[in-house]
Amino acid sequence: MGTTFSGVGGDDIRMMTMKNINDPGRPPGVVFSAATSFWVPAPPKIVFDFLRDVDHRASWDVLCAGGVVHKISEIANGRDSRNCATLLRNEIPFEKKMMIIQETSTDPTASFVIYAPVDTESIEGVLSAGQDPDYVALLPSGFAILPDGMGDQPGGNGGGGSLLTVSFQMLVEGVDLGKLSITSVATVENLIRTTVLRIKALFPFQIATPSLGK
Repeated sequence: MGTTFSGVGGDDIRMMTMKNINDPGRPPGVVFSAATSFWVPAPPKIVFDFLRDVDHRASWDVLCAGGVVHKISEIANGRDSRNCATLLRNEIPFEKKMMIIQETSTDPTASFVIYAPVDTESIEGVLSAGQDPDYVALLPSGFAILPDGMGDQPGGNGGGGSLLTVSFQMLVEGVDLGKLSITSVATVENLIRTTVLRIKALFPFQIATPSLGK
């Protein structure tokens, strides 16, 4: 079940719902997801490195609430150190019971920054007690970053811009599929709009140059 809303600066926001019953890796109930795509005037490498950097997270992640996020551990996946899984913690007191799992990957065709909040008890159960990680309920959100194709055009600057898709998922408790409240829709819509506006504000000018893309 899905619908489309007019988004930030004319970018449509696609929303859909699904109900999870038997998947142990996802929380049970109705999951509400939203996604939108927009252009960023910076090369994919710069956008990817910025979004994956823990020191910059508070500037775009609404759920950080302005808190300082720290890297707890990191596991590389391949020769490129940017392809990795990272465990993060927000130092805001009321967020102490939650951590963030982030996975980043990149190649010449596309880059991804995917993350999900997870309760600290579940993480400690996997790391210390050897519990099955397949049974840790996650709702991933994140970014897909693609080149806009302008970097290789004749007369271009060699860097090009980026096509950025952002997607969020949220568990909506106590409702039936197809009976979402206006509040639930407004919450996710505001979350994705605010994130888009923050990212656009971080890249207000064309900074795609040959030197930055290297």
